[in-house]
Amino acid sequence: MVILIKNANIVSAKGISKEPQDILIEKGVIKEISSKIPCGDYKVIDAKDKLVLPGLIDLHCHLREPGQEHKETLETGSKSAAKGGFTTIFCMPNTKPPIDSAKIVEGILKEAKRVGLVNIIPVGAVTKGQKGQELTDIFELKEAGCLAISDDGKSVSNSQLMRHALEYAKMADILLMEHCEDPTFSHGVMNEGACSTLLGLKGIPDISESIIVGRDIELAKYLQTRIHFSHISSARSVDLIRGAKAQGIGVTAEACPHHFSLTEKSVESFDTNTKVHPPLKTQADVDAIKQGLKDGTIDCITTDHAPHTSEEKELEFDRAPVGMIGFETAFGLAVSELVETKTLTWGKLVERMAITPAKISGLASKGEIAQDKDADIIVVDPNKEWIFEKDQIVSKSKNSPFIGRTLKGLVETTICAGKIVYQVK
Repeated sequence: MVILIKNANIVSAKGISKEPQDILIEKGVIKEISSKIPCGDYKVIDAKDKLVLPGLIDLHCHLREPGQEHKETLETGSKSAAKGGFTTIFCMPNTKPPIDSAKIVEGILKEAKRVGLVNIIPVGAVTKGQKGQELTDIFELKEAGCLAISDDGKSVSNSQLMRHALEYAKMADILLMEHCEDPTFSHGVMNEGACSTLLGLKGIPDISESIIVGRDIELAKYLQTRIHFSHISSARSVDLIRGAKAQGIGVTAEACPHHFSLTEKSVESFDTNTKVHPPLKTQADVDAIKQGLKDGTIDCITTDHAPHTSEEKELEFDRAPVGMIGFETAFGLAVSELVETKTLTWGKLVERMAITPAKISGLASKGEIAQDKDADIIVVDPNKEWIFEKDQIVSKSKNSPFIGRTLKGLVETTICAGKIVYQVK
């Protein structure tokens, strides 16, 4: 299918284009961008009064397949991602079995190709079985199709093992993504402080995160390697990362919408959908995350999309699993909490959700709208207010604390590899 997007107000790192442009898409790539492209035998999308952005890239999500298909599958997760404007998603390895071998990577890529909606890139495990004892074959995982490795859900707590992981990741030229949580501190269910004491819930201190951040910064400096910090949530971690970048250490970091949209006060409802790791923190931490996104200390926004069934989430707070879905609310939350509050411009939002994730992961053909780049594009109504309704959720799971919330900025069309994979009816 040949697609022509007319009257496109294209958003790049520089901001919104001064004049509307037409975009011609053919054979999965952007063939031409100019002020007036004649209409031919094309599928035409009129983007007048809309914004046209590069497809969003999520470096951190959970698709649950293989082994937990009752929560999500590659197909249902892809549909949810497409509705949220994501055209490339990196799925974490804490599946059953974990993504720790080429065989499992190849199986995921085969199923992703069959589904044929968005680009799915498996993230391989750092350690075999994610047990933190023995490294996986990182070169094998890279050759099979992984662009990143992580033991997400767990830190690599053994410092010597982490050193070797960073050294091998450097040799293999693969991104190592760290879940920053000291396991000796992480036995609670929410942020440690006055709020946890009042609610009678066991807390996790914020140093659980910053201790690992600090250790890994030292390792990256010593070894002259790069490292990417997942779902940063505390002000202290932001300070450490800012300092590391000032020294030229090769660190990058991400933050999730729930960590700049909610505080620990949300847990007062005992809604288990507010139970996440790292836990929701204080307003001061939220403010620090926003500032980090504004000044570039935090490089990108990810979802940490983590589906769970309603039966699991209906357990007591202490026993319920951690995580919330995020594909379908991430863009609306970013617009509502960051663009509308002037924390980020539209150009900076595109950097945090498309351009920089592409650079961090080495996806040179993605992340921007330009001739000969991959035709991964979304058309959005920046002024449209909409309510996140439970019965409209595409994900197989419905675990979100944002149900019923009014958001601004609606994804109307998602194009991936030159094919329309989602469109508002």
